[in-house]
Amino acid sequence: MKPSETPEFTPEFPGQGERLAAHHKNPETLSLLARRRSTAAICLRDPGPTAEELDCLLQIAARVPDHGKMAPWRFVLFQGEDRAYFGEVLAKIWASENESDEARLELETQRFLRAPLVIGVISRVLEKHNIPEWEQILSAGAACQNLLIAAQAMGYGSQWLTEWYAYHPQVKDTLGLRSGERVAGFIYIGSTDEEPVERVRPSPEIGIWRG
Repeated sequence: MKPSETPEFTPEFPGQGERLAAHHKNPETLSLLARRRSTAAICLRDPGPTAEELDCLLQIAARVPDHGKMAPWRFVLFQGEDRAYFGEVLAKIWASENESDEARLELETQRFLRAPLVIGVISRVLEKHNIPEWEQILSAGAACQNLLIAAQAMGYGSQWLTEWYAYHPQVKDTLGLRSGERVAGFIYIGSTDEEPVERVRPSPEIGIWRG
């Protein structure tokens, strides 16, 4: 069933100060997590999330462990024609530093057109703070993972990518990244007919500490 054919469902978010259950026994959630699999961005297409679904995705993304209640992340949305414009920026930056043929420049131009929605998750670290920088960074990573899980639960495919442009200083300037900010990931989200094949996964490495 395609997302557009699925009855719209909006979860109920709690109000500030509301008492919440300490656990949520839900076999469907466990099944989703056990079978979660990324879908290659090239396999994503329209339609993407509706405005209401996007708002829900971002609210869920923000519901992550956050030591110190710092919200050490923010989101940059790429939709519509802005995806093509950003692709042109990437192509110009790439061409200014590399010998490129038309095929490579076309690839760079099309990067953000691979999905109807791309969410840039920006990690923003407050340095010299009593909350360790590493914990702030991990919180941004958790926001990325929440987006993947929520998108799949809504019926969309998704993929978390960085690629070269996540680390390039000119791209960072274009995105308006400030001191202490860097790209945690670009989350590509869209409809898909693909059925990803399960990959080899390592057994969890387990150590038992004994005092």
